[in-house]
Amino acid sequence: MSKETQNTTPPSEGRGAHVCLTPALLPLYNVEEYIVVIIDIFRATSSICYGIENGAEAIIPVSQVEECAAYREKGLDYLLAAERDGKVVDGFDFGNSPFSYTAEKVAGKTVVLTTTNGTHALHLSRSAKQIVIGSFLNLTALCNWLKNQHENVLLVCAGWKNNFNLEDTLFAGAVIEQLKIEGVVLDDAAIAANDLFQLGKDDINQYLKKTSHGERMKKLGIEEDITFCLQVDITTAIPVLQGERLVRLV
Repeated sequence: MSKETQNTTPPSEGRGAHVCLTPALLPLYNVEEYIVVIIDIFRATSSICYGIENGAEAIIPVSQVEECAAYREKGLDYLLAAERDGKVVDGFDFGNSPFSYTAEKVAGKTVVLTTTNGTHALHLSRSAKQIVIGSFLNLTALCNWLKNQHENVLLVCAGWKNNFNLEDTLFAGAVIEQLKIEGVVLDDAAIAANDLFQLGKDDINQYLKKTSHGERMKKLGIEEDITFCLQVDITTAIPVLQGERLVRLV
């Protein structure tokens, strides 16, 4: 399918607020015409937001475990974080649990991070006008900033290994809830995500207990991470990609 025949370009009039339900669908979007918000609620983008809020100098997202390991040879004081299938990769400082991104651990540090889903989605989105990171932790700060940008917005759900997942889509719907103002054009995925948010918004924690990734995390004994990642507005930091580094938007 050529880009000229796609229906996933921004609208010719008004501002688009669109949702990409899985990174596998990103080739269908003209990513360069959007501000992209990367969403990986369980747990990468939640941990990134928390780490930047807690004073991490930068977080460098890389796609592969080998890329992350290569930073050991650079001679600087990097913290190396690698997660695959919900587990910390052997030999690394930590994975993507938010409890590893406290001020005591990351303040003033640069973290190199690779995860199963979130960093994959980010790297596929690198041609965007701008890339920022979203989570329930910074929901209001993120939405207030997006409202003031007057650009098309694409919410990219990291999903699970290129499949749809519930938690990222519900969060996308929470963002759409705040962006669906006059003049903003929603695509069908944005409408569906917002409908999903309407179903779950009264008790998001309870609603998302049914998620497949939540079940994986429970089997790993990390239910506390789920509860932490569903807290709303405990941070104001908006991580933004500058070059190779995620830093605090100022």
